[in-house]
Amino acid sequence: MSQPHYQEQFRSILGTTAWPGTLNVTVEEEHLVHYIALRNKAGIDTLDAHHDSVTKAESVNVDGFEALRVRGFLRDGVSFGGATAYKATISHNEHVVACAILIPDLTRHVDVVEVISGPFLRERLGIEDGDDVTLHLNA
Repeated sequence: MSQPHYQEQFRSILGTTAWPGTLNVTVEEEHLVHYIALRNKAGIDTLDAHHDSVTKAESVNVDGFEALRVRGFLRDGVSFGGATAYKATISHNEHVVACAILIPDLTRHVDVVEVISGPFLRERLGIEDGDDVTLHLNA
C-alpha cells in the first residue's frame, strides 16, 4: 500500500495519498450479492463457494459505479498486483469518511472488502475489531 507507484494512483482516486494499510470489512450475507456483482464488474472470477449469491449477482445492476483501475507493477523482480477501486464513503456512528474499496486482482477473500482512505480509519471512525460500519458507493 505504501509503494510510491500505488500512492500516485491513490492520490488520483482519493484526492490524497492513502493510509499505508487497508481496513478489512467482512460483508454481511445479505449484502454479499452486491459485492460479488462489483467483483464481476472488475473482472474477478468469484469462487462458487457462495453459489446462490453468485447467481443472484448476475442480475444486480452496478453500471452506475465507476471502476477505477489500479495498475500493478514489477520492481526488483517482485510483482505488486493490480486492483479495481470504487469510490465510496465509510461511516460509523456520526463519523463519515471518504474512501475507496479495493478489489485486488488476486485474492482468496470472497466476502471481505479492503478499504483505503487518507486518514487512519480505525482512529478516525473510532472503531475496533467486530464493530459495524456502513459503506456507500459513490454513483
